[in-house]
Amino acid sequence: MDNNVVNVSTESSISTTQKNHQHHQEQQHLQQQQQQQHQITTVNTFWRNSNRVVPGRPSPKNNLVSTNSHTAATASVSGGGAINASVMMSTFRDYQNSVSDAWDTGDDEFCIISNATQQRAQQQFIRKAPGENAVKHFSSSEGSHISRQVSQSAALNVIEIHRTGHNYTHQFSSNNNITQHDNNIQIKPNHDNSKQENLETNFRPRFHQVQALPGRPQLQKITSNTQDSEYETKIEKFKSLFQSPLLDLVALKKISWSGVPRKMRAISWRLLSKYLPPAGERRNAVLESKRQGYQDLRQNYFKVDSQDESQQDTYRQIHIDVPRMNPQIALFQQKLVQEMFERILFIWSIRHPASGYVQGINDLVTPFFIVFLQEVLEPGTDIEKFDISTLTEEKRNAIEADSFWCLSKFLDCIQDNYIFAQLGIQEKVNQLKDLIQRIDGNLHRHLLVHGVDYLQFSFRWMNNLLTRELPLHCTIRLWDTYLAESDGFALFHLYVCAAFLLHWKEQLMQQSDFQGLLLLLQNLPTHNWSDRQINVLVAEAFRLKFTYADAPKHLETKS
Repeated sequence: MDNNVVNVSTESSISTTQKNHQHHQEQQHLQQQQQQQHQITTVNTFWRNSNRVVPGRPSPKNNLVSTNSHTAATASVSGGGAINASVMMSTFRDYQNSVSDAWDTGDDEFCIISNATQQRAQQQFIRKAPGENAVKHFSSSEGSHISRQVSQSAALNVIEIHRTGHNYTHQFSSNNNITQHDNNIQIKPNHDNSKQENLETNFRPRFHQVQALPGRPQLQKITSNTQDSEYETKIEKFKSLFQSPLLDLVALKKISWSGVPRKMRAISWRLLSKYLPPAGERRNAVLESKRQGYQDLRQNYFKVDSQDESQQDTYRQIHIDVPRMNPQIALFQQKLVQEMFERILFIWSIRHPASGYVQGINDLVTPFFIVFLQEVLEPGTDIEKFDISTLTEEKRNAIEADSFWCLSKFLDCIQDNYIFAQLGIQEKVNQLKDLIQRIDGNLHRHLLVHGVDYLQFSFRWMNNLLTRELPLHCTIRLWDTYLAESDGFALFHLYVCAAFLLHWKEQLMQQSDFQGLLLLLQNLPTHNWSDRQINVLVAEAFRLKFTYADAPKHLETKS
């Protein structure tokens, strides 16, 4: 019996020794895996420094969703808990899945929002629905779904901020509760399957407001967001005037001052510019004569191989400036269009030797060119992408000739702006300064205290007639009023600039340094302006003119 006891003790000891040895081997195996994982993490400094998943970049897959049976078996032997170590992806499909939440636009705000919300949502889900199956379901469906929705929503929000210059703060719908503490975003997802559609459509993160920086360049778009239906009642009035044997030019100016319908604009501008005569029976003959006369000017003056050095310098400068006009609009990058602009500007400069070509005049051709081009196109044509080579040469020549003659008439009353030293512009800048000082002394002092000289921002307003400050369709609407001014638009433009500056008073008073003021003044956020804003602007300019034009003290030079 003693032998039996000894045998049992020996077998128990051997069994215990074997179990201990096996357990020791399992611990060594687990330690080796952890060391390998540590080495991988150490080598890959990106994953060591960043503990969050970055959208659009490959990330090691967490074994919460891993199907690695060996790792699961090891975990069950060593204590039954899920191991949070990461394993490297082994297939291209794994890599593709890990970067499936990437987007095209890479603003930092997107990454911060998407990573924070995804991590917090995962933590909340794990606490509410523990277990490997629930975690698998979350990682395979909810995790990627939320990340994609948040990223897209954040992208749209930031783009909207940069586009409109306003700050927006979106919140989740009532189906999803969100709290924010110490810059961390927590999401409590709704598990009601019937409300998944609401989650998709209303999932909008709340994030810190992003201040839109002043100084962003504004795109100059042609298409107006104002419909012609607003002017439908005026079309009949224009038609009745045009059908009259002798046009009443005063009546035309009166109804054109508040805006011209697009259908009537080309003929109205020709008449308001005095390019065509009021007598209806003479218009066609004069139009043909003028267009033929421009073709003669092309033959006589436009000689690129001229030996005159001054003409060569003029053409060289024009050739440099024209491609820079509206670089974001495909129409103005076409070779035929640029050649038309070069001929118009070169011939005008040769015919006006007192001023010659001055940078900025090239911008003044654009509104005429667009108006006369729209006249020959079908309604609804995308003019920004229109291929002008599809037009016949006769139509192209007519557009070029009309643009040249109307530009010449238009610049007659402001030609002193472009003579040597541009004395006309300097005088108007000083008049604007004195006018603002009289109208709003606080704004005037605010600009002077911070060292802002009126010449630094208003020179371009006078030289380019606000074409660089306004979208193109707004410039065209503004020129409806300029052409309808009975005593010329030179004086009225001064009051338009004053009203334009006063319009931004609130934003200007918020700027507390020279840099902020100048950036805002040189890049005013008018990209979303329409005809309605221009109507308000010219109405305010008319009020200022009516109030101050008959009290010319502010226009006198101080001794």
